[in-house]
Amino acid sequence: MINLLTLTAAAYLLGSIPFGVLVGWMRLRRDIRAGGSGHSGATNTLRQAGWGAGVLVLALDLAKGFLAEWLALRFGTQPLAPYCAAAAVVVGHCWPVFAGFRGGMGMAAAGGALLAVDPLGFVLGLGLAALGSIVLRHSARGNLMTGVLVGPVIWAFTRSADLALIGLTVGAVVAVRASSDWRRVYRGLWLDREQKAEGKKQ
Repeated sequence: MINLLTLTAAAYLLGSIPFGVLVGWMRLRRDIRAGGSGHSGATNTLRQAGWGAGVLVLALDLAKGFLAEWLALRFGTQPLAPYCAAAAVVVGHCWPVFAGFRGGMGMAAAGGALLAVDPLGFVLGLGLAALGSIVLRHSARGNLMTGVLVGPVIWAFTRSADLALIGLTVGAVVAVRASSDWRRVYRGLWLDREQKAEGKKQ
């Protein structure tokens, strides 16, 4: 039990490292959460600080998800360790203790956890995320769709119960986080086609 709690706590703390806030501050000398979507993930970093900063944050957020899951797979002595670590690193990213519990949407950290288990799971999750954004034209709703469907889609393609359960675990956290932004109207943000369309009508 101590091993499980230790790995889960370590995963949460890794997830809580606010790379978007840190990179944004180094680049702009201000908190990126003060503009755009108000989140600290790679997408809002890209919007606020440019492509270079956004890609760097994306890589770092993927890395922390990967590392948390790799540690659980490598050192976990209980079957629940990989699932608890996967959930915890995404929870940490979304509600980080080091940044006032105001984080990102959890997609990159979830992707990193999936990548540590099997790259195919990561590819399937990435495809769902892209499809959700294109079809629903709203990042939070696309993320929620991805969170709900990633586990079943992984199972359909891989028939791997372990990988599908990781997908269900991280997907549940992403879906809960995204649901809080379901009715949000983003203004002037990347992929905000609905808002642009409304602006044209006006």
